[in-house]
Amino acid sequence: MTQFRPCIDLHQGQVKQIIGGSLDDHGAQTNFVSDKDALYYAELYRQNNLQGGHVIALGPGNKEQAIAALQAWPGGLQFGGGINTSNAQEFLAAGASHLIVTSYLFDNGQFSFERLEQIKAITGAERLILDLSCRRTSNGWNIATDRWQTVTDTAVNAQTLAELSQHCAEFLIHAADVEGLQGGIDENLVILLGQHCDIPVTYAGGARSLQDLELVKHLSSGKVDLTIGSALDIFGGSGVTLDECIAWNSANK
Repeated sequence: MTQFRPCIDLHQGQVKQIIGGSLDDHGAQTNFVSDKDALYYAELYRQNNLQGGHVIALGPGNKEQAIAALQAWPGGLQFGGGINTSNAQEFLAAGASHLIVTSYLFDNGQFSFERLEQIKAITGAERLILDLSCRRTSNGWNIATDRWQTVTDTAVNAQTLAELSQHCAEFLIHAADVEGLQGGIDENLVILLGQHCDIPVTYAGGARSLQDLELVKHLSSGKVDLTIGSALDIFGGSGVTLDECIAWNSANK
């Protein structure tokens, strides 16, 4: 059944909420910068037993904060952002329940099954999450890498979802075009995920209220979980409170 999944987004060593499509080498358009560190949020999620949350490092300078969060709740948080075969073991040892991988899986813009097997040899399929975050194209959605700036030729469609689901435990999918805008979810993408995902999948992007949890539940027949970021009170938002999301999870188990 659809659940709320928490997040900790790190940018330049701080917990932030950004507009996803604005992220590049020079910075990002920011909705919120927290005066609290990643450890605070990790402990908050642990205290409320919010399972399946993810810590995402958006660019360099976030390792110290990420490690602190993972160590605060060993096995309770997933981690993604720059994961490759050189650093995967370090983040697993720090306490990540799963590792989230995107850009490493692409070689010169093409999806590499060789790289997928290399990272899977370290994590095991049971601890690997494939981040299929995407942008809209004329034909639907295509995976976007390099902080969502490079749109690849790999489509997010029934074939891709079926094929890649054999290699991982979950999917994480940010709709980069609506990420951080609080303008509503990409309903058609959620419908697609609900129809064609046979493993757990978390959608993020555009959520603005508690009603979006109900909408995702309806559109996906309860198969897709939802991350709410900028609209959440703990990130300076006014659309929904963390307490409401916790209550939702309890009522929809």
